[in-house]
Amino acid sequence: DLEVEVLRFWKDNSIFQRSIEARRGQPLFTFNDGPPTTNGSPGIHHVLSRLFKDIPCRYKTMRGYCAPRKAGWDTHGLPVELEVEHSLGLTSKKQIEEYGVAEFNERCKESVFKYIRQWEALVDRVGHWIDMADPYVTLKNDYIESGWWGFKQMWDRGLIYRGYRTTPHCPRCGTSLSSHEVALGYEEDTEDPSVFIKFRVTGEALGAGPSALRDLVGDGSRTTCLLAWTTTPWTLPGNTALAVSEDARYDVLRGDSEYLIMASALVETVGVAGYERVGSVQGRDLVGLRYEPLFNPHDFGVPRFSMPEFEAQDRPEALSYPVIGADFVSLDDGTGIVHVAPSFGEVDFEAGMREKLNFVQQVDLDGKVTGNYSFAGKFVKTADPEVIEDLRGRGLLFRSATIRHTYPFCWRCGTPLLYYVKRSWYIKTTAKKDRLVSGNLEITWFPEYIKYGRFGDWLENNVDWAVSRERYWGTPLPVWECPDCGEFECVGSRAELAAKPDVEGYRDDIELHRPYVDEVTFRCGKCGGRMRRAPEVLDCWYDSGAMTWAQWHYPFENQDLFAEMFPVDYITEAIDQTRGWFYSQ
Repeated sequence: DLEVEVLRFWKDNSIFQRSIEARRGQPLFTFNDGPPTTNGSPGIHHVLSRLFKDIPCRYKTMRGYCAPRKAGWDTHGLPVELEVEHSLGLTSKKQIEEYGVAEFNERCKESVFKYIRQWEALVDRVGHWIDMADPYVTLKNDYIESGWWGFKQMWDRGLIYRGYRTTPHCPRCGTSLSSHEVALGYEEDTEDPSVFIKFRVTGEALGAGPSALRDLVGDGSRTTCLLAWTTTPWTLPGNTALAVSEDARYDVLRGDSEYLIMASALVETVGVAGYERVGSVQGRDLVGLRYEPLFNPHDFGVPRFSMPEFEAQDRPEALSYPVIGADFVSLDDGTGIVHVAPSFGEVDFEAGMREKLNFVQQVDLDGKVTGNYSFAGKFVKTADPEVIEDLRGRGLLFRSATIRHTYPFCWRCGTPLLYYVKRSWYIKTTAKKDRLVSGNLEITWFPEYIKYGRFGDWLENNVDWAVSRERYWGTPLPVWECPDCGEFECVGSRAELAAKPDVEGYRDDIELHRPYVDEVTFRCGKCGGRMRRAPEVLDCWYDSGAMTWAQWHYPFENQDLFAEMFPVDYITEAIDQTRGWFYSQ
């Protein structure tokens, strides 16, 4: 009863507002409220986060600072979409599009506002002082427009690009995940296959290969095979190289009908009963050998692509793949020979780019095998047993078992993630890595070990931010593309979009969401074609990071207020340095 009476007194007498107004003109304590996602009811753990945000602001106010703080609601993103999908009984992006993107996004909007009153009640009840009368809401046009402006600042500075890279992809949600999101979904003790596969060296390669190897394998009466290990059999049809450690020794083992080659240090660990060691060679002696593909993509109706042009090479010639040297080859497990599938995996992709390997992508974005394999149409994980049996039937399987290890799953829906090469939009955070790291050193962290631990490690291992999402409910990517000449234009405001030449589909009251903004087209300044918006939306973490200026609809409003809060041209500096506002969220 006492708490309720105190809360009533505060409210009736506008104590929070008076605590700020009474200190106008005093030194500012600037606080940014990272927005909670309002796609569900608040839980008891949110009480703690509210208190953590409230106490420093009260303390600074008691010390004489003016400490305005504005509440905010994070309303975009996959969490909201998944809840609406569940309520509608939808299970795929195709079903969303059949239902209608406009109707789906309207349901997302309704879902968000359904819970905001519960959040307001929680904030009131725990005594958290924050301005909820005028909160920032990430779905509003003004907020989206400020987000567009920030994106355009980075675009103009060359910090935005579209390119092919390996991204963690959720086949259920049909979109990429950020490295931060991936870290939320690792599951230990996941059971996967553990298979050892024989890759047959071509006769021509042996004949032209190093004499040290030819002397060991004799006259060619036995097949010579390179032994590699993998826990993802579904990637084997995409194999286009094998990697060895150039400085390691590799044993040549003779069996009844074949020779096996594997790292000397791992022979005992793997176990090769029935094979006799006849000698060894240096890893660099194996580089340049060529071997037969396990699955010739031409035979299975799957194109292979050349790099870096990504042009399909669908010629039916006799195909062989190379052995390459690589520093990522480990002698801690496996066989010391790494199967490389450049379309699936980050180090594989980098090796494919460096060595100009073929790229075979026999899996679609739904995670299903394409082509005319016997296991086509299966989800990759369920295809594993059939891939193994196919190799067993052709005498290419040396051993099959299972392994328990850590594997990443989508933290939202629980689907196994695929490391998938596809084209996405990126913020070039690596261009500002040094400043990010030095900026972190200027921060006083509580607890202190975060500075050099979780957060510091993350910055040291920073990769470019895959900021685009192939979804529906989010801030639309403000980039238009000409399908005729490939020209791109980034738009930084509604006024800029309205002023484009021969603009169609724009109106002053347009809602800046899909599908309405997708309907806006204009004339290409380069070739005269029609520019159309790139279909992606921005990662909802971008919305959160943009709140430092977007909550004030800066620079379209509140320039004076912003200048008061940040006496220097703070936002330009922040974007120039790509500082931690994007990442601290």
